[in-house]
Order: sequence, then C-alpha cells, then structure tokens
Amino acid sequence: MASGNGSEFGVHSEVGKLRKVLVCAPGLAHSRLTPSNREELLFDDVLWVENARRDHYDFVLKMRDRGIEVVDMHDLLAETVAVPEGKKWILDNQIVPDQVGLGFMSELRSYLEGLDDRKLAETLLGGLSMHDFPETHGGDALKVVREAAGGSTEYLLPPLPNTLYTRDTTCWIYGGVTLNPLYWPARHEETILTTAIYKFHPDFAGKVNVWWGDPTEDHGLATLEGGDVMPIGKGIVLIGMSERTSRQAISQLAAKLFRSGAAERVIVAAMPKIRAAMHLDTVFTFADRDCVLVAPDFMEQTRTYSYRPSNHPSGIELHKEEGPFVDIVTEALGLKKMRVVEAGGSDYQRERTQWDSGANLVCASPGVVYAYDRNTYVNTLLRKEGIEVITIVGAELGRGRGGGHCMTCPIIRDPVDY
Repeated sequence: MASGNGSEFGVHSEVGKLRKVLVCAPGLAHSRLTPSNREELLFDDVLWVENARRDHYDFVLKMRDRGIEVVDMHDLLAETVAVPEGKKWILDNQIVPDQVGLGFMSELRSYLEGLDDRKLAETLLGGLSMHDFPETHGGDALKVVREAAGGSTEYLLPPLPNTLYTRDTTCWIYGGVTLNPLYWPARHEETILTTAIYKFHPDFAGKVNVWWGDPTEDHGLATLEGGDVMPIGKGIVLIGMSERTSRQAISQLAAKLFRSGAAERVIVAAMPKIRAAMHLDTVFTFADRDCVLVAPDFMEQTRTYSYRPSNHPSGIELHKEEGPFVDIVTEALGLKKMRVVEAGGSDYQRERTQWDSGANLVCASPGVVYAYDRNTYVNTLLRKEGIEVITIVGAELGRGRGGGHCMTCPIIRDPVDY
C-alpha cells in the first residue's frame, strides 16, 4: 500500500458533504446468531434477518438519494478475491493452524479456492461451520473432529456479524487510514478482510495511505475501533479512550499522525469503560458544524486530555484539560458557542435513548443527519435546532448496539470551514 500523500480518499470532517461510504448489509453471519452464541458474537439479541436486510437497504437508498456513493463490503470483497493475489493473501492469513487447527488445512483451502468469487466472499463474512464443510473434502479427519465436538457447532471460519458496523474496522483520518486491531476476539478477522480490499481491490490498490495498524501482527494491548475516532477538521482528531480503544493505541496513532503532518492535536475523551458506552460515537456525535448531540449521563463522567507534538523521543506529550469535553472541542474548533442537544428526558428515557443509539448520528452534509426512527424525543429536539433528521428503521439493525454512525465507514468526506 502507498505510504505517502496524494490519495484521492480521505475524511476531513464529521459533517462535511459525505461522498463515498462503505457499508456491509446483514447476511449469512446474522442468520447464524442464536440465543446461545449471540453474546459471544456481541449481539444483545438475534435479528429478524429479512427485516434487517430490508431496513439496511432502505438506509442505503436514502444515502444514495443524497448523492452519496455507497459501496458494500460483500461486493468489494467478491471483487477482491477475483484478483488472484487478493484471494491468496486472504487465505494465507485466514487458513492458519491457530484458526483452523492441523488436520485438514489443505482440504479447507482447496474447498474455498473452488468456490466462485461471490460465494467465497459470502463465506468469509458469514463463516463456515464443521457441518457446512462437505465430507467429500474433509474425509475421515472431518468425521473425527465432528464427533469430538459432541454435536456443538464449531467454526472453521468464524461468522462476522459485526461487519454490519463498518465504522470500527478501519478509520479514514484526513488523507489516510488505520487498519484497526479490534478489542474482542470475535472481531479480529474483520480487519484482514477490509485490509485485503484496500490492498488488492482495483479501486483501492496503490492508492491507500496507511497511518497505523497491520492485521498480520499482534498488537497486544493496543486496540483501536473506529467508533471512537472522529477527524473533525483544523488538524484535530477526537478519540474516545473507551472499553475498546486503549491508551497504548491512541498514543501510537497520535505520534504517527504528528510525524506525518496529518494532525496537530488529538483530543482524548476518557470514558467509562462499559458496554452501554462502548465507543465515543454512542455518547457524542456531530449534527452540524456547530451542533452536537450528547448523552449527558455519560459525558459528565468523561475526562479530557490532549496529545500534542513534542520534542520528546516519543514525539508526543499529554496534557490534562480543564472543563467539559464539549467545551474543549468548541474552543479547539475556534467556535464561540456549540449548540448542544442532550439525549435527555427522564432517567428512564435517557438510558433507553442511549441504549437505542439515539446519540449515534451520521451526517450526510452539515445539518442533515440519519437517525433511528425509534428515538422520537431526541429527533424532535434536533429538528427544533434546525437539523434535518432522516429516519431509518432501527428495530433489528440496532441489536448489536449501533446506529447510522456505526454502520457507515466514510471513505471520502469534504472538509468544513471553521
């Protein structure tokens, strides 16, 4: 991949005109969610997959209606494995002893290489269980392993239902991207697939600047997820230090951004490390250049720090900020005032709204946002602030705790003048 500047891709704000975005429709992986495995796969309930697909497609159409180019991971992955080097790189990094076990790695690889491109992409995202794998390829070794599993479902390739939330796996920050080491083991394979798209897909190959991350390496405690990362303009990046994004990753990313001249300041929101507030974008998102939506109960517990460039050998220095996070962001952008919409109401209503991704907005352009329809109270507050709220159905899509911001990975977004 390219490592210099000059990429046509880049995300230069949270609210500027969104021009190209990556999504991943619900599919095979979601049909594999069950009451017994959904917690391990990070979902709070099983989805009605057909309705989830319908509602996701409606979301895609509503983005396209605004002139946004929407690309789906299933399509990009199918086009990536059509490139021989792309298919080989994925299988080299997926069909390994630590994932598959010794015994029939060659048989599994042979089977996957025999699938057509679309079926292979669907399998890489949707998973492959022992029971899916044909005995004609697995032979006696497969029978023994099935018997040893005692009837339980064991996966040779894990289902990846969290690919629905494309925001997390990679972050486009100004003119480059991060390839994120994700926190939960259930999500680790996602970054391999997205990285393959950026490395080998004809639309991306040779055009992608990578700031940080490599899914073929063990990053230890350095974990980073895109729901915590917001390039807001003026060389500023907001990053939540959350349940899933660690200090070890933030410091390394900040140093790389500073060395590359991509950013001048990283403002860190040190959040409560709980599932209900798993990422910064579950408690704080932009609705306009000078308007944010916050979940007040969580933001009141958030402390703020800033990384800036330094002559220290590390290249960075960390300072504690005095005052609320929103005030620090307002000042950093050079605004006199930020319009703040609270996902408020009664104690019950605030908790329900935040759980239902009420603060998880994604902008099509300044002052135009997509939000779940079920959060009627906060959507009304946004409209009173002059925000155009385009609603999407969240009954099924939100069962993994993510809204429109989580389900979109912007690839090209315009800057905003501050």
